[in-house]
Amino acid sequence: MKTIYDIQQFLKQYGTIIYVGSRLADLELMEEELKDLYQSQLIETQKFQNALFLLRHEIQMEKEKKK
Repeated sequence: MKTIYDIQQFLKQYGTIIYVGSRLADLELMEEELKDLYQSQLIETQKFQNALFLLRHEIQMEKEKKK
């Protein structure tokens, strides 16, 4: 996974579509969904870590925009 879009498509495979209307809220919900999938042992550690890194980077960028 290299982009947020890739993460969205990955989550879609598990029946999860996230759209709240706020980019920051969407990213945070995606992070929670990924954590749930990982804790349920449905995704590999490498995929989880890669996706988490991307999401946290995007979350940080969104928070900086709002300042």
